[in-house]
Amino acid sequence: MAKKKAAKKSAKKATTAKAKKAPRAVARPSAAARSRAASPKPRKKATPQQMLATAAKLDQDILKLINQRAKLTVNWINAQENPRKALFSPEIDDEHIASLIEKNPGPLPANSIRGVFRQILSGARRNVGVQRVAYLGPAFSYSHQAAIERFGESADLIPVSTIASVFEEVNRGHVEFGMVPIENSTDGRIVDTLDMFTRLPLRICGEVHISIHHNLLAKCPRGEITEIYSKPQAFSQCRNWLTRHMPHARLHDVTSTSTAAQLARDKFGAGAIASSRAAVEYGLQIVAEDVQDNRNNVTRFAIIGDQMPAPTGRDRTALLLQIPHRPGALADALVAFKQQKVNLSWIESFPLRGPETGYLFFLDFEGHQKETKTKRTLEQLAKNAVRLEVLGSFPRSDII
Repeated sequence: MAKKKAAKKSAKKATTAKAKKAPRAVARPSAAARSRAASPKPRKKATPQQMLATAAKLDQDILKLINQRAKLTVNWINAQENPRKALFSPEIDDEHIASLIEKNPGPLPANSIRGVFRQILSGARRNVGVQRVAYLGPAFSYSHQAAIERFGESADLIPVSTIASVFEEVNRGHVEFGMVPIENSTDGRIVDTLDMFTRLPLRICGEVHISIHHNLLAKCPRGEITEIYSKPQAFSQCRNWLTRHMPHARLHDVTSTSTAAQLARDKFGAGAIASSRAAVEYGLQIVAEDVQDNRNNVTRFAIIGDQMPAPTGRDRTALLLQIPHRPGALADALVAFKQQKVNLSWIESFPLRGPETGYLFFLDFEGHQKETKTKRTLEQLAKNAVRLEVLGSFPRSDII
């Protein structure tokens, strides 16, 4: 009996010892507690002063990089066989800027990216030589906008009063290039430009397409406008809108939209059809935006000079053609494009001056005059031509 009691006592002691040695159960944290532990602590929001300091540091980095980029551009130009000629490289510029826009993650829009790099390249080129460019002025006209788009603001951009003056400045060697409008998607051909190509031996070495957004500008509310100024082409492109919304206002033709903006600034009750940039430059309000009848209103500008860019595979050739004035002559001539599988993209007729009867034709087609297919087309056209002049081959540009 005593032995049984001792055994029980010994077993009880062993169980008690085991219980003492066993680790205590640890309570598991709740799901909410685990979530709080896993989540990083929120960062303290930067103060405006800290944001400015970060921006200043970024600006220093950007400044260093754009100057490195400019130096590289200068070195590349100077390494070319003809550095002066290499200043004008539309095919290289457009391809490079297009690739940057394609990779642009935002938030800057494509136009901002294009403008930034255009100015960097323009400023760099001025370190090699100054490009002088005449355009149909005054400043802040659409021709001025096209000149800035191609050459940047570091070029010497010289306003002249007429399209003929642009051609004369280039022909006399006073400037290297000219910027002239050649056609509009609403009004078609620009007669003054085509006429000058028949008079002077200048070539087209590039093009710029600009989206034209007309605005009604004034210093007074729309209801107080009694007269509106603009150039005839702008009025033509806004005819329906003006008829509906401004039937009481008298319309006055002037030489340019910039001149119209100046008059609207200086005359009480006057308005102008002009660009938003003109509104900024002349201190005017935009009382109505996008008043053009065609929302896809585009003007194509030609760059005139004496250069011919190299083929890019994405080119356009411009041509001046005179054929015998007889039935079927034009149809016979145009067969060349079909046979050589060349895409004819534009054709305009222009009556001959003087006693001679007939027409000159201005043609644009895809391809470069150095390409075999284009050479064959030109040779075939020449067989039916009284006059054949290649006005130039140049890279096709996108609408901006």
